[in-house]
Amino acid sequence: MSGKKETLVLLFAALISIGFLLGGVGLLGLFLMNFLRPPNSTNSNPDKPNVAFTEAPVAITSNTVNKCNVPNLPKGTFTYGGSTTWAPIRRDVDSVLTKNCPQFGLVYYNPPNKKPGSGTGIELLIDNLLSFSQSSRSVKGEENQKALQKGLNLKEIPVAIDGIAVAVNPNLNISGLTVAQLKDIYTGKITNWKQVGGSDLAITAYTRTKEAGGTVEFFVENVLNKEDFASNVIYIGTTTEALRKLARNPGGIYYASAPEVVPQCSVKSLAIGNDASKLVLPYQEPLVSGSQCAVQPNKLNSNAFRRGDYPITRKLFVIVKLNGQNDQQAGEAYANWLLTPQAQDLIEKAGFVRLQ
Repeated sequence: MSGKKETLVLLFAALISIGFLLGGVGLLGLFLMNFLRPPNSTNSNPDKPNVAFTEAPVAITSNTVNKCNVPNLPKGTFTYGGSTTWAPIRRDVDSVLTKNCPQFGLVYYNPPNKKPGSGTGIELLIDNLLSFSQSSRSVKGEENQKALQKGLNLKEIPVAIDGIAVAVNPNLNISGLTVAQLKDIYTGKITNWKQVGGSDLAITAYTRTKEAGGTVEFFVENVLNKEDFASNVIYIGTTTEALRKLARNPGGIYYASAPEVVPQCSVKSLAIGNDASKLVLPYQEPLVSGSQCAVQPNKLNSNAFRRGDYPITRKLFVIVKLNGQNDQQAGEAYANWLLTPQAQDLIEKAGFVRLQ
């Protein structure tokens, strides 16, 4: 064998020896790592590899749990529905709850053959089609009776304050109305604005139908004293449609939930009072109008609503069926969360008046 070949053989043998030595050290290291691993680092899922015990995935889990701090909130998906007045709360407040507590799902439900509203929500609740409902009025006696016939007791939990704002064309030279004058307009006794100190201009009164929801029902009971609308009152489908008509009709008038009316720049909200000498504005002065309104909309006169100075106010309720099941737990936990400082802040930002 030549000297060159002998050198190559010796070099190859040395490399093999080093490989065996390193492999033994590697096996020894792996053995020591497994032997010294803490008992609680054992992988509970055989389909996933073990992670080093120096990592801390628990911190992620802990943050997720702490994010949802709603007591007694059940897991599952719950159907709810009812008042159209609640739409801003469903959009701006409920979304925060379901984002922070993804184990608590909320699905808004309203049958295609029924108009959404407080009455519809309570009806669906009694028929066991909703877990709980949202209402802009109290439960009626006949609704309680119907629930009792089905073995249910209904509980209403107030969570916010709302007001009914009266809107007119911004060019109408009327600053306010008494509740009695408002009643006379909608029952047909007052038909011209000159009868209440305005111009010689015919009044066009708009309203949604009684079946539309709690706002109309509340107005009929508390403003009209359960009298019927006059034959000259024009029925419209939505508040959006009514506000568009007011912007074009100088003699028009309409009422709706204050958060739907007060921030609108195309109409003017009237001061309302039980006495002509004590008219109260539904918005905070000074009035923002014109192009400035689009940038800085008018805000609710929250203090007047909360104190009861503004005469047409109401509470918003979560309606719960007391059946001792998950639906009751979901409704009560949801209502209790709405009464927390965080949710009350969100309710105020959504345009309503906080209850607490």
